[in-house]
Amino acid sequence: MTSVPLLGHTSLDDIFAWRPTGPVRVRDFLAEVAALAAQLPAGKNQLNICQDRYRFTVGFAAGLIRGKTSLQPSSQSAETLRQIKSSCPDVFCLCDDDFDTFDLPRLDFPLNVATRERAGPRVDAEKIAKIPLIPAEQIAACLFTSGSTGLPTPHSKTWGRLVKNGRAEADRLGLLQQSHNIVGTVPAQHSYGFESTVLLALHGNAPFWSGRPFYPQDIVSALNAVPSPRLLVTTPFHLSALLAAGLELPAIDLLLSATAPLSTQLAAEAESRCGAPLYEIYGSTESGQLASRRTTAGPAWQLLANVQLAQADDLTTAFGGHVEGRVGLSDSIEILDAEHFLLHGRHADVVNIAGKRTSLAYLNHQIAAIHGVVDAAYFLPDEESVDGITRLAAFVVAPGLNNRQLIAELRQRIDPIFLPRPLVFLDQLPRNSTGKLPRSLLHALYMAKLNHASR
Repeated sequence: MTSVPLLGHTSLDDIFAWRPTGPVRVRDFLAEVAALAAQLPAGKNQLNICQDRYRFTVGFAAGLIRGKTSLQPSSQSAETLRQIKSSCPDVFCLCDDDFDTFDLPRLDFPLNVATRERAGPRVDAEKIAKIPLIPAEQIAACLFTSGSTGLPTPHSKTWGRLVKNGRAEADRLGLLQQSHNIVGTVPAQHSYGFESTVLLALHGNAPFWSGRPFYPQDIVSALNAVPSPRLLVTTPFHLSALLAAGLELPAIDLLLSATAPLSTQLAAEAESRCGAPLYEIYGSTESGQLASRRTTAGPAWQLLANVQLAQADDLTTAFGGHVEGRVGLSDSIEILDAEHFLLHGRHADVVNIAGKRTSLAYLNHQIAAIHGVVDAAYFLPDEESVDGITRLAAFVVAPGLNNRQLIAELRQRIDPIFLPRPLVFLDQLPRNSTGKLPRSLLHALYMAKLNHASR
């Protein structure tokens, strides 16, 4: 069986990551991995809940050495944990904080697994002689999406394909030619955060900052904690908040965005403020990352190395390169040539009212572009109204505007049939840690509005 190194580094003295205490060498990382691996309980599956990016990666690597699969669900709710335990009864949780694992077995990450007494024999970093090899066909991670039934749907990733995945992104971003230090605002468990921070550190010549900053001041502090050149891996939500905060930014040499559509206006502002190019990544949990584009250079996406697309009717399938098998995509795609395509939004986002069609992505872009709107999202209910026409709703954060003003602005931008009814003003939208707005949360807001209106 073919084996692939755990790390792509050429020297054990290379810097693998940055922590508040300073840089972590490859040999120090491997020593902590070996020490933790000796503590892991029996069983095939581990649920790595570590919030510290470095500890998550130590746990992931330790699991690889022990032949375990890292389970990475899109949600860490009690119901999700219950469902995972039902399908993977041998699972345990690796934690580094007071996260409530309910009735799942847990292993708390030691402060220093390489030297702590209860870790067993000490692993001396200076005695680490080589980088471990991992079977290429070993199931390294299982990422979950929520299916139509709400049950977590697993998507297995082999180690060999994950390495190809990380190296394809690193090559596209130029990291193999010049190392960058990563600051990521997205969780390591999320597919984008996993690929664009953890995999880039393991095989992409890019050490990461161990924390996961969320607020603008925290992002600035994290950027200041690592040397140039710097790569900021973020989302449109985090990026917009960072620019709006008006803070003095340290030098950022490269920007990367994913998880939601990025407007050319925000991309241009980010490039102007940072003096650095901004790239978007396109992909899905099922397929992994597939393509990139520089947003300000045009709408076309370029596939990553060896990835291909095929179409039959309205379904586009991705395969080749690091993609596991053939994966159907949920988006409406226009193939331009063998390497390029246009993205027209998700099939599920298409809105058809009285014969007129648009997309939720387009409507969100238009309402968010109105001056004074801080955040906004359209919602398409499942049910029709009494007149047989689906009524769109929208939730907006716009402290200086009222309903009449906002509707008047929208009338200048969209067909009146797509005006939201109701338009709900909020102090903030319930975005998750990646800046996304899960449909379930929007549905809960919508039902709360209906219940309030019926009283």
